[in-house]
Amino acid sequence: MKKISLFLIVLFITTAINNHALSMECVTIGDVGNDADSTGYGSVGHAYQISKYEVTTVEYVEFLNAIAQADSHSLYYTGMSGSTYYDGITRSGSYGSYTYSANTGWENKPVVYVTWFSTLRFTNWLHNGKPTGTQDSTTTEDGAYDMSLGAGVVRKDGANYWLPSEYEWYKAAYYDPFSQIYYNYATGTDTTPDNNAPVSDTGNSANYYSYNTGYSVGSPYYSTDVGAYGLSASPYGTYDQSGNVYEWTETAVGTVGRVLRGGAWGFGDTTLSADLRNGDNQSAMNVSRGFRVAQAVPEPGAMALSALGLVWLLKLKKRI
Repeated sequence: MKKISLFLIVLFITTAINNHALSMECVTIGDVGNDADSTGYGSVGHAYQISKYEVTTVEYVEFLNAIAQADSHSLYYTGMSGSTYYDGITRSGSYGSYTYSANTGWENKPVVYVTWFSTLRFTNWLHNGKPTGTQDSTTTEDGAYDMSLGAGVVRKDGANYWLPSEYEWYKAAYYDPFSQIYYNYATGTDTTPDNNAPVSDTGNSANYYSYNTGYSVGSPYYSTDVGAYGLSASPYGTYDQSGNVYEWTETAVGTVGRVLRGGAWGFGDTTLSADLRNGDNQSAMNVSRGFRVAQAVPEPGAMALSALGLVWLLKLKKRI
């Protein structure tokens, strides 16, 4: 009986925690209602969390293996394997029984060749608890976003995970909650970052192309492992929001476009700055474009309940 009780408590605690954290390491962005930057961006009227790192190749492979045995929405692109600048994911098998693997050396580099629609399907999958199965309303086609709406899809109220809006992305990158000012770069400075390789990170370094010194890392990877510039975080503690790969945001630009932010390994330092705004068609993909995710702040009540469960577990262990 004691063993059964112990099992139930462990299950209860694990479920309570996992409902709010599905392995994406995030930082909390508070300071609700902060003023906008002089550019007009950055004011956000709610607390949220954003992933510390860009979504990696191995994280996207987990997603594909869960729901893309029959890849009905082209979440995998053939250029993800064997392209000049990205060789991250190999697909094996045939339609209906596809399997996916992360290629050696690419596991922790940001996934690229993803469309804006693919990023929403990834966040739907997170919202729904990382289910397995076909690409339907229980996995990728509904959740935070109703994908049946096509180009006009918008975030639903009550979303647990989502693609950050431009304002949410901008605040996490450039706003300093301590000084309550905005920096021009997502390394917490107004000074242009150098493009040293990660091993020579100065605390103001980023992965981009310099006309004087060339690529930060070059062939065969060009992109760096997420968080490789460990000294060059934003004031909130995110990594690579300046450089590495451009990142999709939720925000519309034009009729069928979405905003991209942050610059990338193959572009110059001007693309890293807060005042540089880019965008492309929702269905476009590129070797230098990836994304990160946002999520709801865990409810204090649920976390407190989990902590209480842990106390119960400790007491039970003493009795056993």
